[in-house]
Amino acid sequence: MAIQQCLIIIKPDGLVKSLTGNIITELSEANLKIVGAKIVKVSRELAEKHYSDWKERKKEVIAKEPEVFENLINYITGKYHTDRVFALVYHGEDAIEKIREICGSTNPEKAHPTSIRGKYGRINSKTNVWENVVHASESEKEAEREIKLWFSPNELTELIYPAKKENTQAENLVWQ
Repeated sequence: MAIQQCLIIIKPDGLVKSLTGNIITELSEANLKIVGAKIVKVSRELAEKHYSDWKERKKEVIAKEPEVFENLINYITGKYHTDRVFALVYHGEDAIEKIREICGSTNPEKAHPTSIRGKYGRINSKTNVWENVVHASESEKEAEREIKLWFSPNELTELIYPAKKENTQAENLVWQ
């Protein structure tokens, strides 16, 4: 058992459908602490950085169907719903595994019907996008990369990744 942090993003379709409370209630079953939370207006730059690893893994798919990546970016930046997401960091023992189990399979049609994605997700036939309501970090490596992308150290109440103080007018912690 390891202490981990996991990034959760309640995606634009989750916000538009007013599912935030339901999702947080379901995630509370993991008995983890929320150590960071904020509403983020997702820029194209942030979206591309967030999905950079996905893009690398799906090169063959994107080569055949370039619109797949563009639809994913449009989805998270709010072209189909709203331009905001709710980003959270959960902290505790085996956080990633616990959170991912509650969220269910990325593909809403394959997700267990009692999981978050099974209950609330759908595949949008117009955009060919999996509206799966939430994102959850897949691994410890990805969690660290994603948390550092979405949050500054000052926005988290507990840190497990190295940070340092910068000497500026206002002392801020920055990721090392």
